[in-house]
Amino acid sequence: MKRTVLVLLSFALALGAGVAAQRPPAWAPQADAIFADVADPGAAGCAMAVYRDGRIVYERGYGIADLEHDVPITPASVFYVGSLSKQFTAFAVALAASEGKLSIDDDVRKWLPELPDYGTRLDVGHLLHHTSGLRDYNTLFDIAGRRNDEAFDNQIVLGIIARQRALNFPPGEQYLYSNSGYVLLSHIVERATGTPLAAYAKTRMFEPLGMRDTQFYDDVTRVVKNRAFAYERTAAGGVRDNTPHSQRTGAGGVLTTVRDLLAWDNNFYEPKVGTKALIAAMQQPGALKSGKPLTYAYGLQIDKYRGLPIVEHGGSLGGYRAHLIRFPAERTSVACLCNFGTSDPGGRARRVADEVLRDRFTSAAPSRTAAGAPDARAGGSVVKLTAEQIRQYVGRYDSEELDTTFVFDADGGTLRLKRERDAAPASLGALAVDRFGFRGMVIRFLRENGPGGPGSNVTGLAVDAGRVEDIRFSRR
Repeated sequence: MKRTVLVLLSFALALGAGVAAQRPPAWAPQADAIFADVADPGAAGCAMAVYRDGRIVYERGYGIADLEHDVPITPASVFYVGSLSKQFTAFAVALAASEGKLSIDDDVRKWLPELPDYGTRLDVGHLLHHTSGLRDYNTLFDIAGRRNDEAFDNQIVLGIIARQRALNFPPGEQYLYSNSGYVLLSHIVERATGTPLAAYAKTRMFEPLGMRDTQFYDDVTRVVKNRAFAYERTAAGGVRDNTPHSQRTGAGGVLTTVRDLLAWDNNFYEPKVGTKALIAAMQQPGALKSGKPLTYAYGLQIDKYRGLPIVEHGGSLGGYRAHLIRFPAERTSVACLCNFGTSDPGGRARRVADEVLRDRFTSAAPSRTAAGAPDARAGGSVVKLTAEQIRQYVGRYDSEELDTTFVFDADGGTLRLKRERDAAPASLGALAVDRFGFRGMVIRFLRENGPGGPGSNVTGLAVDAGRVEDIRFSRR
């Protein structure tokens, strides 16, 4: 009975929002079935909406927005959308450029002189297309043992980026997703326009588009009506709160609803904010120095799905997950915003699209059962080292770039690591002599000549962790 009431309530809210009072589309039962696992009134879930030809043709809430108070998710529920925010940041940059406040070709140090001179030009376009080579600040915090959902702000992030003495690669030579670049874009918008990104987006983008429930959340003390909180499963099978307390803007930071995203989606077809030239630039993928084209444009991924062109981006932080996928040739989009960590909104949005555009695709749906190979960097040992070999690495290692210390000790034939914020030491898996895996990282110990002969003295280490390469620590 309770489940029926929730569905009827969601449908009534949909009608109240201006959705056409008509029978649900023929594919509605198939779309609802995609969310059957989260439709339980006692579980966190998702809000979903389908846009066609400039209007919402179907929208629903599945599951609970606030488990403490049994508040159901509706299409009006407000979610944190993580990196889906990047397209809003990129739009603000493009809008400021169209006003002559900045140029996409500007050297980043024109606006952020506190950044190191890396000996090569780093421009705004590199930040937009993830070709900057900047180390990702989330990964830097992970290496240091800090939670990336802490309530620190953009100024703290700028500080850690400015401490980095090297890039992962020269700008323009590779593509590597970097949240650091988009935080810097937030700072650049503020310095170029004299207005913080949150305020600039509100007055120049969100308000003109009528996106009343959308904001860059740059103050965690701000009360947000209709907010969905975020959750994740515990190892014991329970549920715990995993609502992040981030107030950073640029790489993430946007709160929004599936209803507000309709106005944003429509602006890509008939711009009320910006021009057609700006919209075209937003959707033009970048390229490397070599001329190799990318699929990443301005905070948007440009690709194909089952033979149809798509424009999309997802996002995540804490227990929030989000995805917006647009099929421009069909004037059709699917938005899916969720509040639990294993929700897979991108997969669900595609499955909804499979039903909505069933007769338009030119190829079969891809298999959804493929699984990736296990990652040896997680910490499982590949080789066995002796206790004597392990003792060579014991000691304290400092990184000025991270402002943190790694402390290694030996537990028999196992090397253990404790960082400043770790409650207890954790065991590392040996991948080879001088190489260890730890929670997605590879730790490489560095040697110089010592009393024992060439290369006998361990003097430091370097860490590689996906979006961060070769960050150095010195042994005390």
